[in-house]
Amino acid sequence: MRFPILIQVSFESKNGDVLKRLPRRIVLTGFMGSGKSTVGPVVAERLGWRFVDADDVIEAEAGVAITELFRRHGEAAFRELERNVIARLVAEDKLVLALGGGAIETIETRELLLGDPETLMVHLEVALATTLARCGGTEHTRPILADQANLASRYERRLPLYRAAHVTIQVDALTPEEAAEAVLRAAKLG
Repeated sequence: MRFPILIQVSFESKNGDVLKRLPRRIVLTGFMGSGKSTVGPVVAERLGWRFVDADDVIEAEAGVAITELFRRHGEAAFRELERNVIARLVAEDKLVLALGGGAIETIETRELLLGDPETLMVHLEVALATTLARCGGTEHTRPILADQANLASRYERRLPLYRAAHVTIQVDALTPEEAAEAVLRAAKLG
């Protein structure tokens, strides 16, 4: 059995509060292809919690794909909508929430998630090569994949933001089940 490498573990929220009890919600963040939408349902099932993908909620409520929201309204408007949806969702207990890859770039979203002592934010980290291997063939829904230089720049810009999460787990070589087990151990729930 392979064991994940925990790069960073800090159960102290960014406002200095230590998580004094078990988390009431787990938020998964990471770059595209990190497995948030695959690992999240496994974690939720093992806990008997609800799994929600923030991007799915946004698309359902808007009635259009995220790529279309970007095209029609621009990134700033999309990020505001995303922040509002995430804020509403993390008010729930017994929730595993997968964020879109760019949600972490909005400072208000980061502060909301990192500052709540009952929310555990977990970064599922993958190398850029893993993203390319896992997401190849999805360029029609992820246009950024076709622009390798911009993709690498975006990855490098976001990586320190992802690593500000309470926990970072290297998941390149893990199966979804192994990654879920690592999340549960990090949350002290498994």
